[in-house]
Amino acid sequence: MKYISYIFILLISFLVFWIDLPRPIPIRFTSFGQNINTEIRPLVINIQTTNFRYLKEFKTQLGLDLKGGSHLVFEADTKNISSQDLEDALNAARDVIERRVNLFGISEPAVRTIKSGDIYRISVDLPGVNDVAQASSLIGQTAQLHFKTQSTKDEESKDPESTESAGIALFNLRQETGLTGKNVKKASVTFDQQTGQPQVALEFTKDGGTMFAEITKNNIQKQVGIFLDDILISAPTVQQEIRDGNAVISGNFTTEGAKQLAVAINSGALPLPIRLVEQRSIGPTLGAIEVQKSVTAGIVGLGMVMIFMVAYYGRLGMIANAALTIYGLITFAIFRAVPIVLTLPGVAGFVLSIGMAVDSNILIFERIKEEQRKGKPFDTAIRLGFGRAIDAIKDANITTILVAFILFNPLNWEFLPQFGLVRGFALTLAIGVATSLFTGIIITRRLIQMFYKK
Repeated sequence: MKYISYIFILLISFLVFWIDLPRPIPIRFTSFGQNINTEIRPLVINIQTTNFRYLKEFKTQLGLDLKGGSHLVFEADTKNISSQDLEDALNAARDVIERRVNLFGISEPAVRTIKSGDIYRISVDLPGVNDVAQASSLIGQTAQLHFKTQSTKDEESKDPESTESAGIALFNLRQETGLTGKNVKKASVTFDQQTGQPQVALEFTKDGGTMFAEITKNNIQKQVGIFLDDILISAPTVQQEIRDGNAVISGNFTTEGAKQLAVAINSGALPLPIRLVEQRSIGPTLGAIEVQKSVTAGIVGLGMVMIFMVAYYGRLGMIANAALTIYGLITFAIFRAVPIVLTLPGVAGFVLSIGMAVDSNILIFERIKEEQRKGKPFDTAIRLGFGRAIDAIKDANITTILVAFILFNPLNWEFLPQFGLVRGFALTLAIGVATSLFTGIIITRRLIQMFYKK
């Protein structure tokens, strides 16, 4: 059992090192008269079958402040939008742009609305984007809302007794109905008078109400798909024919979920044309020199910590440094695997988690030394030392993870921060702390048992 854990550590170290490789490593040597010329390539997962393909590349994603990118500014044409709908239309356009940018493969874009007098603009910062023309073309399209139903051919081919029929119906929602965003007046959040559950109310135009009545008449107990930019955002089941041009989408919505769906529908129901008025490439907001200084400071600080650990704890310090190296490799591999966009605040969260990882090792070492001073055998000192240190380590790390959760604000509470840079710091800090728990409790203990005897 002991050797299995050692093999596990070696496999973990090799895997994360493989994920962390920034570029191929050439291997050239001569053995028994044979010239070996090969290379270790970064890990790529490529699974292909007849009906399925999965491709995963591990790359480091850098934010705008570290890598630079492109800056786009769009001006909104608000002349056909009423004043009471203007704010909703702008927020909907901003959300559509964020969705499109993320589908374009860009993580953590900065999308902001700007008002100057009667002019409304939306600025978009795209980290690491080279093909600005393609991105601006994609972003600049007006959101398109469509309603689709299941085609007659798909209905005939479906087995009514199949337990997968509901899922199949979702994939077969491709029959255009002619009902689009221009036929929808507005979507809003309401609450069921009987249950109090949030729901989304749809109000159609006169022509839209007539078309929707025909659609609901022909699709009772069937799903009608609501698509935004060809992406399915909702597929409610028709319960009865609706003739008055007012419909309600009900379900197990939270208030926030109902609000997001209403905003998504409004982005197509209240089309807000936008045009590109500014486009430029930008360098790292910190500047190349500042970025290099930040990296240098991090390396120097880490090196000083490692020197201190060896000077004060001797062989235990060397083990702590080895565990710290494995910790860094694991954390960075997680960043590349997710992937997480590394901004300067995110790097700061990572460095802070390194300090907490060192702190965990110090607690463990001090407890082990206390038990040894009491005359306990080495194996017993390790067991008791880890047992005494683990409670303090868990309390400190769980508290930090809780703070990171509040800063990340996954529920979008308005009284908490909602900025991408703050969330980047919180996410890297939480991942680093969670990883330090693993390395402190598992890796460090196994390394001590392997290499340290006193």
